[in-house]
Amino acid sequence: MTENEIAKVIVDLSFKIHSELGPGLFESVYEEILFYELVEEGLDVKRQIEIPVYWQELKMDVGFRADLIVENKVIIEIKSIESLAPVHFKQVITYLKITKFKLGLLINFNENLLKDGIKRVANNL
Repeated sequence: MTENEIAKVIVDLSFKIHSELGPGLFESVYEEILFYELVEEGLDVKRQIEIPVYWQELKMDVGFRADLIVENKVIIEIKSIESLAPVHFKQVITYLKITKFKLGLLINFNENLLKDGIKRVANNL
């Protein structure tokens, strides 16, 4: 599957989850359910994966933790906050640069309309 095909599955499942549960739950709840649904779709999904960061000869084993990585192609950063800030987009862009992935989805489940909470972040895609 391409990054865009994977993203469509992720977005569709996110809408399904949000329509059933609505906003207001902890981030970890949405993450767990989205992980479950993606695995049920037959996708390879890793959760809370430690991603190393390298600086010259220094290797930091845990530079950051990716909420979800789907098919080793798409990073999902899940939020359940009042509103997304510019720093959240920068966070995903940096994750993409470090991993050399081309697509990230920033999903804020704490929106009345989930379409307002899904942001696509591309890196040379």
